[in-house]
Amino acid sequence: MSYISNPLFGVFLSLLVFLIGKWLFKKSHGLFIFQPLFVAMVLGIAILVVLGKYFDVSTAQVYAKAYKPGGDIIFWFITPATIAFAVPLYKRNDVVKKNWGIILLSLIIGTFISLILITLISKAVGLDEVGIRSMLSQSATTAIAMPLTTSIGGNASITAMACILNAVVIYALGKQMVKWFKLDSDPMGTGLGLGAAGHTIGSAFGLELGSVQGAMAAVAVVATGLVDNLLVPVFAHMLGL
Repeated sequence: MSYISNPLFGVFLSLLVFLIGKWLFKKSHGLFIFQPLFVAMVLGIAILVVLGKYFDVSTAQVYAKAYKPGGDIIFWFITPATIAFAVPLYKRNDVVKKNWGIILLSLIIGTFISLILITLISKAVGLDEVGIRSMLSQSATTAIAMPLTTSIGGNASITAMACILNAVVIYALGKQMVKWFKLDSDPMGTGLGLGAAGHTIGSAFGLELGSVQGAMAAVAVVATGLVDNLLVPVFAHMLGL
């Protein structure tokens, strides 16, 4: 297995499965189950499992020794990519300055409600304490959620999967959700909802809808991350986790 332990293997595998996902997404005319991030995640795991069988080692060993060195290189770029969402925010900072109070209050209330719902659902499906800790941070973007989960004793890999699934659902059903919740006439609410629920993917989708939606989505990504860093540890402590 030494010849796939090079960091380039993890980088190449990540790019390969993502490009396959993009191709399938295009060929399926945007069918949501072929969303590139979701396909990349599932296909990447499948390849690691196959490699584990081939080399007669566990999938965890293949991940740690073969994929993770290159995966960490890609992960390093997530933080500056997230910070780049400050650009649409800066372009429409007039909207933020005018509505900063309601924006912050809505995100704090929304985050607190999501923590309660996540806990109830996690307990309902039988997750243990580590599983619940791992799910609490999913309302933040991956770059913020993973280290936050680690700090409260959760499993960052589970958190990453939850964040990706959130983004996939928002990307797939974003337009329908905007109509269901009647946000068509409220670009600020649309952007906040997309950014808070879909993170960076939701923000990219918000930019497709308009400059205000994109700016508000960027605000939601950053602000939700900050709110999560404050609320999640306190909430976990209150629950005795």
